[in-house]
Amino acid sequence: MLHKFFIFITILTLTSCVTKEVKTPSIIELVDMDYRFSTATLTQFCRENKIETSSVYQWQNHWVIYRKQNASELAEKIEKKFPKLKVNVYETPFYDFNREKMTGSKPANEWTNIIMTANLVADTTLQHQYLEYHRTQFEKWPEVSKGFCKADFQQLLVFRNGRQLMLVISIPKGKTLDELNPKTTDNNPRVDEWNKIMVKYQEGIEDAPKSTTWVAFSSIKN
Repeated sequence: MLHKFFIFITILTLTSCVTKEVKTPSIIELVDMDYRFSTATLTQFCRENKIETSSVYQWQNHWVIYRKQNASELAEKIEKKFPKLKVNVYETPFYDFNREKMTGSKPANEWTNIIMTANLVADTTLQHQYLEYHRTQFEKWPEVSKGFCKADFQQLLVFRNGRQLMLVISIPKGKTLDELNPKTTDNNPRVDEWNKIMVKYQEGIEDAPKSTTWVAFSSIKN
């Protein structure tokens, strides 16, 4: 009996040592408030920490690392290495569209990720409404995800940190968002209606150009 007890304890110990698999990508955002940080510095950091530079995107003084990762652990390492940077973590998307799960069809072999950011408006009541729309979208607004399928979006994730949103749209490599996005509304007026409703909940981040809501990051590999 004692022998079996030790075997049980050993199994528990080995199980606790297994790193939990990260299935959904997360985002780490780096903001250089002093405009002294550079892409070259971040690229060097990525090489030293075995992070693919293809996972790094930039918009002005903002950089994001988008990959399957232990985001909190990496964020701590970045903060320690670059204490003057503002570091934001986006770990769990509150909205997750996956074309393969929706249709059962095989996903594209290679994806291009389009990453954009905006803010929710400051009104907390409107914020809750926005989140509720997304929580119930598949049930109450199925035309929206059908539009994503028609446009061949492979995945669409929306993350939140405070008021700031991060949107990731994954499309087949070789395609462009300008080419595919109009297909979401083709013979699908409910998507037009959805888009008009969403506008009242979103605004540009603090340093976005005036009258701009969503700003897009560019891959540093381009």
